[in-house]
This record gives sequence, structure tokens and C-alpha cells, in this order.
Amino acid sequence: MSGRVAFVTGITGQDGSYLAEHLLGLGYSVHGLVRANSGTHGSSLGNIKDVFHRLTLHKGDVLDVNCLIGILKEIQPEEIYHLAAQSHVTTSFRIPDYTFQVNTVGCLNILQAILHCDLTDKTKLYNAATSELYGGVAEAGFLSERSPFRPRSPYAVSKLSALWLVRNYRAAHGIFAVNGILFNHESPRRNIRFVTTRIARGVARYYLGLREQPIKLASVDVRRDWGHARDYVYGMWLMLQQSTPEDMILASGESRSIREFVEEAFQSIRVRVVWQGADADLRAVNAENGDTLVEIDSSLGRPVEVECLRGDSSLARTKIGWKPQITFKELVREMVGSEIRQNNTCSIL
Repeated sequence: MSGRVAFVTGITGQDGSYLAEHLLGLGYSVHGLVRANSGTHGSSLGNIKDVFHRLTLHKGDVLDVNCLIGILKEIQPEEIYHLAAQSHVTTSFRIPDYTFQVNTVGCLNILQAILHCDLTDKTKLYNAATSELYGGVAEAGFLSERSPFRPRSPYAVSKLSALWLVRNYRAAHGIFAVNGILFNHESPRRNIRFVTTRIARGVARYYLGLREQPIKLASVDVRRDWGHARDYVYGMWLMLQQSTPEDMILASGESRSIREFVEEAFQSIRVRVVWQGADADLRAVNAENGDTLVEIDSSLGRPVEVECLRGDSSLARTKIGWKPQITFKELVREMVGSEIRQNNTCSIL
């Protein structure tokens, strides 16, 4: 495996950083794209600071196709992992134009750069798709590669456009390009904008006696198929080791509610949650002392919600031997434990 070159966009994000570590462990030469304002010192690059000295970082932007062409000409990668995105669904309703530029045009630029550099026979491309493509297709059932797409946000529509660009370039130009349709995957590196990290941080601060107010959530009844990002980046890599490109779903196959995430997170600090009230007045309280732990704030919600997502990853299990290793309980406890350590350090400084 030693000597292979990989190029990762979005390398400083949750998935990009875990993927970089995985590829380095396999002996790859790993190159990453960072925005011009990101800085180039390890301490300023968050998730990749521990492996910063082993990476080659290139300043640029997925919206600058000439920049991408220059990088690909220079490094001649065997594998490209396109993870850079505006990935926050609620934000996409506020800035749909930027969301489309980054998620759709950015993907198009990667494809065009591969063609321009005559890398069709050399380079394999992984494109990060999303379970949000399915929208409200099957509220209670499993979603597979055969399920229809019904996106319900600008984010999902932009990602669906990118998915079809990849499929088109694969058919028309013979590029080895795959879409990984990944269901929700979290970790201690998940951005604070996402509900799982907000819950984990709120629980940690409650445990440390640092919280200012209860955790605010738009809803606790939305259900998602949650896994650990470390498992999912391994699946990304496996998808590019195939002899024939094929789009695949990566999912745990288990759907859990935000309510369950809250309960598991507080259980990890030995706090039993009791729910009181209903609808907008619903709240979670500490069963022992009556502290209000969670309150509903409908202003945090999306204009259109996807109520339930659960994926069928049978194809990935059969074709590439992938299956998740980290359980839901282990994921939640790791996230809360990480937040306790980080917030405890901050409180001492």
C-alpha cells in the first residue's frame, strides 16, 4: 500500500480528519485541501493537529477549478475523497445559493479537474452523498440504494445534484467515481452546530457544574440512524478498493430518536431522565433532584423536517465486507466523555 497518493477535500472536518489518519496508517501520502483563511500551523487546524506534520496541505477552494487542476497535476493522486461541503441542513435554508455553489459546483469542479488532467484511467473518486437525499420516503422502513430520492432541503437538493453529476461523469467519461450515501455519523469531532454535539456538551457542562441553562432542542421525536465517523471513513476507503465503481449506503440499520440520545447521554453521567409535559412544553428533568435538563425551542427547527431515517447497508456488507463496529451506546459515551475532558480543561484555564 505504501506509495499511494490520496487527495482529501474537507480534510480538517470530522470525516476528513479520521480518513487522513486511516490513510496514513495504511502508508499513503496524504494531501489535503484547506481554505486560504484556515492557517497552516497544526494548532490552528483542530482535528488534524496530531497528524499535521505527516500531511501535505494545499491552500485553495473547491470553487476554484484552476486551483484544483494545478494540485491534481502536481500530485497525481490515485484516490480523491471529496468531503468538502456546506453540510448543515438548517443553514442551507438560510444560504441556499452558497450551499449549491459549494456542494454542487464544487463536485463538478473536481470531476472537471480529473478530466482536464487526463486522470480518468489513474484516479478513483469518492463523493460524499447523504441520507438526506431520501427525505420523507419511508418513515418506518429501511432505505436502500433502490429507494426513491425526495430531498426536503436545499442541502439535500444540492447533494442530489452532485450525486447525479458523479453518475453522469462515470457513465459518459469512464471515471471511476462512487457516491457514498452515508447515514448520520458522529464523533467527538462533530461540529457544535449539530444536535448530537450540543447534547453531549450540555450534558458535560451539567456534570461539571458549568451550565448556564437547560439544553435547547427543536424536537426530541426526530429519528436518525446514527453511527461513528471512524467506522464510516473505513467504508469510504473500501468503496474505492473495488474493481468496479458502485454507489453504496453506509448505515447502522438502527433508528433512534433524539429523546433516546438525550437519555443515553445523561445515563453516561448516572443521571436518570424523566420527561414532563407535551409538545412545546415538553421538558426533561433530573429524576433525583428535579433540575430541568432539556427544554423545547421550536425556533431551532428546520422549515421542513425529515422525521425518520434508517438505512439498509446490505449491499456494502455483501460487496465490500463493511459493517459498523462501534455501538450507539459507545458512541454517545465517547462524545460525552470527550466534552467533559475539554470543558474541564477550559474551566481550569
